[in-house]
Amino acid sequence: SWAALLYYEWCQILRPVPGASGMALRKIFWPALFGSCGKGCMFASGITLRQPGRIRLADAVVISEGCILDGRHDSEPFSIALGNNVILSNDVMISCKNGSISIRDNCGLNARTIVQSTNHCPVYIGQDCIIGQHCLLIGGGSYKLDRLDIPIRKQGIRADGGVCLEEDVWLGGNVTVLGGVTMGKGSVAGAGALLTRSVDAYTVSLGAPARVVKNRRDVQ
Repeated sequence: SWAALLYYEWCQILRPVPGASGMALRKIFWPALFGSCGKGCMFASGITLRQPGRIRLADAVVISEGCILDGRHDSEPFSIALGNNVILSNDVMISCKNGSISIRDNCGLNARTIVQSTNHCPVYIGQDCIIGQHCLLIGGGSYKLDRLDIPIRKQGIRADGGVCLEEDVWLGGNVTVLGGVTMGKGSVAGAGALLTRSVDAYTVSLGAPARVVKNRRDVQ
């Protein structure tokens, strides 16, 4: 509607307003943009929202400067869900292209991390997860390569089942988790690791491609 469009444009005018006044104005007006928005959410300056009506925020979500939340989907009413006390640090991108992303309670995503879900390959991050700087989690990130007579970009995305981080997972800086990978509860990936296959609960993985080097349950 015209009213919704004008309200969205008004909220975009508030997007770059700095300081405490900008935070206060966005806290008043921005919650109505979302599919749902809980109490105590905070919005820093320079945030980009695409199809915010498909995004659900629980209580006390913090979205820092320069973040991008892209909820694009052709059919589903909701594509991004952020749980209670989720914190997105500077320049984090949460991006859906006909996918879905769910980040549960008490998770922190550090600066310049990218979480992307495409073509119905969901990304799930369980509660109490810690995601380091410059991480990449991507569901549906691989093109099909079956044909040689047409460009790769026209062959479509391979269904990979998406990404699942169970609760209490810790990713160090610059970790990549590819589609089809599940990281079990309490598992850890060291800085720079490339996860190409699933790992069990409480394991510690290092390297590119990553391999399990220890289990946290082992007696020291």
